[in-house]
Formats: sequence, structure tokens, C-alpha cells
Amino acid sequence: MQKELKIIIDKFTQFLSQKFKKYDHKLPYIIIVFLSLFIVIFGIKLFVELTESLKTDLLAEFDTTISQYITSFRSPFLTEYFLFVTDVGDIWGYLIVFTLCALLFYVLFKRWKYVVQITLILLLALSSNLLLKQIINRARPTLEHLVTVKTLSYPSGHAMTAMAFYGFLIYLIFTFRIRKILKFSIIALLIVLILSIGISRVYLGVHFPSDIAGGFIAGFIWVIFCILILNLLKVFKKDPNT
Repeated sequence: MQKELKIIIDKFTQFLSQKFKKYDHKLPYIIIVFLSLFIVIFGIKLFVELTESLKTDLLAEFDTTISQYITSFRSPFLTEYFLFVTDVGDIWGYLIVFTLCALLFYVLFKRWKYVVQITLILLLALSSNLLLKQIINRARPTLEHLVTVKTLSYPSGHAMTAMAFYGFLIYLIFTFRIRKILKFSIIALLIVLILSIGISRVYLGVHFPSDIAGGFIAGFIWVIFCILILNLLKVFKKDPNT
């Protein structure tokens, strides 16, 4: 999505630079703001519609079919893998990854603003997930649980936080001036990690697939919302490139 946005913005800015001599260098950020706002509104609408359909027979059939398909692949190797990635998507996993990211951001870029940003989105995802779980109050699946869980089911906290935290990391890495091979390798790895964390929760029997979908949507909303806020700040800065 970010690649497509960049292509659209680049083409639009090229068009404007050709048509207007006094080109406003803040316009790309304004465009991102409007696109982000549209995606946030659409994402909220999609999340609300999914939440309202939780008790329908159609969604129940979908959950059952997908859950049975995923758990049919259970094996010692896959169980070890999904136990590992589900731990990466838990509190201790985020503590380790957050610490490593904070150190790398400070060493490589000498800026604490990235640390503040990933801290903010992590707190937003965690706190809003707890609130949504209490409001929606959906019980866990009755399948065999391969891990111990104590909270409610919808939306998946692992899926929501993974999408929000690692998704925002993808955005930051996309904006960094590093080698393209390294950049896209890290992005690909993070995408695989996000999907693996989501699938792991169904594989381990502790979530419905719709829990994962709801978590991914909610987490993605936070990613785009934070991108929206960051670009609004850049619009109002004297020099948005700093």
C-alpha cells in the first residue's frame, strides 16, 4: 500500500511541478493526510461491520472451516514454530524487540523521535485492544488450546498489536535511507512475522479466524492514523523534510 501511495504521490507531484512554477513542497504530505484519513474511515467502517456480524451463521461457518483447515496441519515442527512466533507477539517479545529497535534508532539515526513513535503506537494498540475485548465480550473457541489464555477473544490482541507495532516499523523502515535490498528484506521479514503471529493464534486453538481479521483491521487503523498525525505535523512545520 505504501509503495502504491508513493507512486501516486510522485506522479501527482510531477504533474503539479510541470503545471505550476510555484509548487508547494508540502503538497505531498497534504495528499498523504487525505488518503490516510480516507483509509482510517474505511477501516473503522469495515471493523464495525465485521464486529456486527460476529454472531451470524455465515461467519460461524467461515470460522469453523478455516480453523479446521489450519489445525489439520498440526505437527511437532509447526507447533514449535508457531509457539515461537506467538511468544514474539507477546509482552516479553515486544520488550526485547522494542529495546533492540530503540538502540538501533539511536545508534544509526541519533533521533529519539522514532522511539517515541513506536512507544506511542504500542501503547495505543495494547490499551485499545483491552477496551475492545471488554466491550465486545466474545468467548474463546472451544478447540483444544495449545497455550494458556485468560483474556477474551475478539479482537485478537496478538494480531492487533503485531499489525500496529510491526506495521508501523515497516512504515518507518520504508522512509529510511538505507540500501534497497536491506530495506525490502526487512519489510518482507516483518510481513511474514505479522502473518505468522496471526495464523499462530488460530493454529494454537485460542482464536477464531475472525478474531485475527478484526485484530489486523484494528491494528492497521492505528498504523494509518499515526501516519496521518505524523504527516499533519510535517505539513505545519516550516521544513517538513526535517
